[in-house]
Amino acid sequence: MESLNNINLISLADTAVSLTAAFIFGGAIGLERQFRQRTAGLRTNVLVALGAAIFVDAANRLGGHDGAVHVIAYVVSGIGFLGAGVIMREEGNVRGINTAATLWGSGAVGALAGADLILEAGLAACFVLAANTLLRPIVSIINQQPLDTKFVEVTNSVCIIISKTDQKRALKQFIQILEAAGYQTQDVEVHQFGNDDVEIQAVLTATAVEGEKMDALIADLSCLDYVHQAFWSPSTTD
Repeated sequence: MESLNNINLISLADTAVSLTAAFIFGGAIGLERQFRQRTAGLRTNVLVALGAAIFVDAANRLGGHDGAVHVIAYVVSGIGFLGAGVIMREEGNVRGINTAATLWGSGAVGALAGADLILEAGLAACFVLAANTLLRPIVSIINQQPLDTKFVEVTNSVCIIISKTDQKRALKQFIQILEAAGYQTQDVEVHQFGNDDVEIQAVLTATAVEGEKMDALIADLSCLDYVHQAFWSPSTTD
């Protein structure tokens, strides 16, 4: 009987408006993501917005505005964990950060809709869409500048391929050669490379690197009798 007592058609209509708004605004964000074939597309963004709206609307109905505020705080942290699930690290590159941020935005839009702030939810959805569409050309222009420009923070890695039997000697001399050339390392990793070889990768500290000087260093490393291959690569991803 308690469920019958809780029936309130006016409150039900209010919930319907909130969930409809979350569905529409989350769908608008998700359509753009789906069009670009991102990991979290239409359904994911709609579900995130709807889920946030449902939790906040229920808290708003049961505990008033104070209860809704507390639930919003939990929604924010919960979507943070969800976003962490779509972030992947592949070969030193981090992917999915923008997708995770978009999910966070969808959750915020849903929370606003659940809190009966429909116009604010629509405005927030417009800004999330603008971040993913209007800023794209600007990002493309910035990314077209060369990596060696002084305005780009670049992480450089120097790698050598050697035999496993030479690993101990090579590792010590490799670091000494880099330091003698004026390069400090922030991380050194050793990876398996085939059956008999290993790859030693030294990640340099974030300092300006001249391409010609680095090419000369690679040439010197390649001349060492135990080095099978030497190369360096710049990256703008931490």
